This record gives sequence, structure tokens and C-alpha cells, in this order.
Amino acid sequence: MTLISGDDQSGDAVELRDIEIFLTLAEELHFGRTAERLHISQARVSQSIRQQERRLGGTLFDRSTRTVALTLLGQHLREDLEPAFGQIRAALERVTAAARGGCGTVRLGAMGALPSELLWLVDAYRVRYPQCAVEFVEFHFSDPFVKLRTGAVDAQLMWRPVPPEQGRCGPVVLTEGRVLAVAADSPLAARSSVSMEDLANQTVLDPGEAVPRDWFAAMCPDRTPSGQPIHRGPRARTFHEILALVAAGRIVCPLNGHVPRYYNYPGVTLLPIDDAPLTEWALVLPDTPVAPHVQGLIDTAHDLGARHIGSETVEVRLAASEFA
Repeated sequence: MTLISGDDQSGDAVELRDIEIFLTLAEELHFGRTAERLHISQARVSQSIRQQERRLGGTLFDRSTRTVALTLLGQHLREDLEPAFGQIRAALERVTAAARGGCGTVRLGAMGALPSELLWLVDAYRVRYPQCAVEFVEFHFSDPFVKLRTGAVDAQLMWRPVPPEQGRCGPVVLTEGRVLAVAADSPLAARSSVSMEDLANQTVLDPGEAVPRDWFAAMCPDRTPSGQPIHRGPRARTFHEILALVAAGRIVCPLNGHVPRYYNYPGVTLLPIDDAPLTEWALVLPDTPVAPHVQGLIDTAHDLGARHIGSETVEVRLAASEFA
């Protein structure tokens, strides 16, 4: 692809390949590695950079016999080109996949019952990409990023904020409120709702070493909004182990608002948390490039926007005996 600068269609033409060479060299800072990565000769890399510098009228890289470094002009060019080049490349990949009748199954990691709340997205995706499908893969909060890290899933549904080192946060697809799980014989169980301040001096779950602390604290903080401590107690590996600890009166636990729709556990009462922040569930991707059929799901989610998981059809404050 050729990009034309100004009215001169001979001397000022910029090839998309030249932009790719510049951005790759800006990342590698080594002519040999750049050539190897792009499967071209080192002479081709040098020629492309010289042509671009001549066209722009400035030096993009400082070269010595030992080092290659971006100049200030090169840094500015890289910052401007990277987002646009990524969008162009992604668009071309999507069109190519569509032209070839792109197909594939997206392995989407999700906890518990959340796949049921994403059927609207899966249906829309399959209408757009009839030869594609979504396969849900369950994971547990006790090691929440292992499947994404090891490639066992292509994407994962996670509450935000997601630690940058764990993956790239894509579009938000679901939002919801939160409830507090307490033992049915707890003094809190007689309340119609609670606030985050009611967690003061309560004991909540210790998530374990495999769970990023900041990520878990977004759901279950160390302190109340006024700064009162919230104690950490026993550990659990699965959601049902959490409910068992709650029923035994050993912990209380903030949970997401969809829980009363799906779970019936003896001795547990679920109370709305009036002032809890909304949970935002986003599609999280690995740092590696995604396949076209996976990008198709991300694009569909972007276009449709997020949906709120409401509580119109279920009374949130439910003891186990009230479930049908």
C-alpha cells in the first residue's frame, strides 16, 4: 500500500512497508534484528530509513558503530505513527479474514455463571461471523490469570482494573452492582442493605499469593472509604469454598450483583451494598497479537457497548430458604 504526501505522486510516496520498517527499527534499535524480523536484507532497512529521513528533512536515528537510538524527531514520529499503523494493519487483517471466510472458535475464559450474561454478545458475534463460535472456559479467582498467561484461552472476562502486566484490557461488556454475603445468623442479615463502611473490622477472604493484590482489592478492599481496617482471614480456592466460609460465619465477602440469580447456598444471606462502585467486566487479551476471529469478537463488543446486569427479576436480599 502506498500513502501519498501532498500533490507529488512520484517523490513523496510513502510505502506502508517503510512505515513498518521504521517502527520495527524503533523497537529493536538494531538493523540486523530488524532485517531478520521482517525477513528482508539489512541493506533494505538502511535504504528505507535513509529515504524516509531525506523525505522528512531530518534524522530519525542516531547511529554509531555500537548503538542505534531514536532522535527526538524519531520519537515524535513513532508516537504519531504507532496507533494509526496498528489500526490500518488490524483493518486489513479483518478484511482479509472476511474475504477468506474467516472462521475459528474463540476460547473465552469466564468465572461461574457469567457466560449466561454474555449470550447477547455471542449471538451478535455469530451473526456477523457465521463460521465462528465461542467456547467458554471456566477459571477460578484463586489463580485468575494463569489461563490467559499460558494460552489456554484467547481472551478472558475480568473485572477492572486489570494489572497491565497481566494483559491488555479491551472493551467493557458488562456492568453490575455488588452484594455482601453474610451468614444467615449474622446481625447484618437483618438489614435490608449495607454500605462499604459496614465492612469495618469484619473479616474477609485472603485471596492467596497467585491473586494480584490491587486487582482483588478493587472488589474486596483492605480499608473502608473512611480508612477503617478490613481484616483478612482464611483462604479459599473456589467460589463455593467462599460460600462455605460465609455460612460458617468465618468471613463476610463482597460479591457481584449477579450472584443471587444463580446461587443457592444454605445459611448465606446476600445484601445489596448501596455505595459500592459498579463492577466493570472487560474482555482482556494477551500481549501477543490476536487471531482475526478473536479480533472479530472484540470489534463486535466495541460496537455493541456494555450491558448492565440489573436486578429487576430477582430480589437481591435472599436467604437460602427463599430460593425457589
